[in-house]
Amino acid sequence: MNTSRQRTLGGGGQHVLDYLKRMQAENPAFFYAVQGDNDHTGGNIFWADAASRMNYSYFGDTVTFDTSYRTNQYRVPFASFTGLNHHGQPVLFGCALILSESESSFIWLFQTWLQAMSGCQPVSITTDPDRLIQVAVSQILPETRHRFCKWGIFRETQEKLAQIYQSHPTFETEFQKCINETESIDEFESCWESLLQRYYVMDNEWLQSMYNARQQWVPVYMRDAFFGEISSTDRSGGNSFFDGYITASTTAQMLIKQYEKALASWHEKEFKADYDTTNCTPVLKTPSPMEKQAASLYTRRVFLKFQEELVETLANPATKIDESGAVTTYRVAKFGEDHKARTVNFNSFELKAGCSCHMFEYSGIICRHILAVFRAKNVLTLPSQYLLKRWTRNAKTGSAVDERGCDMPNSAQESLTVRYNNLRQEAIKYVEEGAKSIHIYNVAMDALREAANKVITARNQGSGATHSTTLTNGGSRDLHASEGTQTPIYQSVDEKEKKISEMTAELENINQRCEVYRSNLLAVLRDMEEQKLKLSVKVQNARLSLKE
Repeated sequence: MNTSRQRTLGGGGQHVLDYLKRMQAENPAFFYAVQGDNDHTGGNIFWADAASRMNYSYFGDTVTFDTSYRTNQYRVPFASFTGLNHHGQPVLFGCALILSESESSFIWLFQTWLQAMSGCQPVSITTDPDRLIQVAVSQILPETRHRFCKWGIFRETQEKLAQIYQSHPTFETEFQKCINETESIDEFESCWESLLQRYYVMDNEWLQSMYNARQQWVPVYMRDAFFGEISSTDRSGGNSFFDGYITASTTAQMLIKQYEKALASWHEKEFKADYDTTNCTPVLKTPSPMEKQAASLYTRRVFLKFQEELVETLANPATKIDESGAVTTYRVAKFGEDHKARTVNFNSFELKAGCSCHMFEYSGIICRHILAVFRAKNVLTLPSQYLLKRWTRNAKTGSAVDERGCDMPNSAQESLTVRYNNLRQEAIKYVEEGAKSIHIYNVAMDALREAANKVITARNQGSGATHSTTLTNGGSRDLHASEGTQTPIYQSVDEKEKKISEMTAELENINQRCEVYRSNLLAVLRDMEEQKLKLSVKVQNARLSLKE
């Protein structure tokens, strides 16, 4: 869609704005901005909570900008910026309501998002193949590798070539195979030409336009850039962060409730993945010190992917084919698949290797071909350059300085974000420890209650202090960093009572969520106790059988 389009939210737009204002009043690290007229009826809206902004500092190397609402005729023009956390799970970097679709609107949106993310550009970004978005990305993120969503192109191809799909049922399968399964540029070029000739579509304008843009969406052309995909199911289409929560039938009035449900759900999933990584020791399949090293450093899901590559080295021997100074070239192929051989260049002095499959550059996980060369050269542990912190258990520890060298600005607003997330991480540690036994659970709960009382006391004592200025105040047309004199937030008794009522409702909501978390923790503890009892019975039975 290349023409400008205007949409409205009706009364639901004010509902969203009221929510954003309330969230920013409660936490100044919450960022939101509005573009448009003073009444905010026709402008775009962007927001990112403190957790999204902090997560970007850890996982902002690759981003997906999802605009599913445009193709699926959503009732609400909801878009999102997402990425992948250290478990390979979707993580949120910000949301938008795109009421006005134009070149300037998308430029404003990307500019605003980048400002909220401290000005640090991602390594790569994936979007729909739309001209307006292309222009915005090229202007605001000139150093970022831009990829078109492959699944969006598949969907559009199905529409453009409906007649061919209907008359040739095998075309779709062969088309996707040509895109997904070719392993080199030469192989893709040959396969593409053969496909067009076989189905007599050499002159099809749509396929020609897609071929001309192949370097921005066909996987073999993109593997030299980092996209963080560690399995074939990653980013398989659609907005996976909000799948099942925000759909074509979601109204503006429902939006915020569904948005918060999605946040809570993914927070719980990340917590579970953290718990599994910490408490479930993976089964090692080789005597390799490298496997043991990886098991102790990587998150559980990433380790399983690494382990898969390591085990495959047993069937992929490395054969030396050339040597020049410190660099040795190897040919690595699976038994019986010589036609799929890969070339690995290995520098013995620097312990660096490059493979023609580019898996490490693309996913951040080392491939079986390089691992086969390491095995041949007796490299027993992974060199540090092949251990990306973003895939490790400690991805979210330390200061919020990203591996690409982007420091968070030293402003009062950013320090609020840092403090918020540091406190959150410390609280999670208590939760993890508290789940281990009833005794520790009770101790942790007492400690948290005592800490909460101290925080309330400190807040009451300091209630007369001047509040820090917020990063943005939702101003219209342009972003406004709230500096200087601010209008008091509460200007009347009615507003104060309204605020108290809202906070009371929010407190009740939080209490209900706490009860859910507490029930989940107790369920985990009961399950552990049951497992312990069953194991104890088995041990006792084994002892009795030995005596017999």
